Amino acid sequence: MKQLEAFTIGSLAEDAGVGIQTVRFYERKGLLKQPPRRGSGYRQYTADDAKLIRFIKRAQELGFTLKEVKTLLDLQATTKSACADVKKSADQKVVEIENRIKDLKKMLRSLNQIANCCAEGKATRGVCSILDCFEGNC
Repeated sequence: MKQLEAFTIGSLAEDAGVGIQTVRFYERKGLLKQPPRRGSGYRQYTADDAKLIRFIKRAQELGFTLKEVKTLLDLQATTKSACADVKKSADQKVVEIENRIKDLKKMLRSLNQIANCCAEGKATRGVCSILDCFEGNC
């Protein structure tokens, strides 16, 4: 991380590993507060803003939507929230991902079956058995 007291939007984006438009987007969505401006009119971000952006990106990589990220950030900001609240969100995300994996495995099996219907891909479009399978004739 850069050892600067304040970041411009460009240096913040670079430090956090995102584009400038992402920083602006997070501001519009209320995930990142509008920073104070310097006398020159430039926005003045902090190292905490870069840390927050990295948190948001990591949460997205783990499958959380921006709405869910906002909920996590709200939990973090609320002194009354407990670790159990965050764990509940994580457990729900685990179940959701496990269900998606099951669906993807079903899709993979189906596509493999459809691909195996083909006579080695040598038939013309008019007699392609794969297209018949998409119509439910397989």
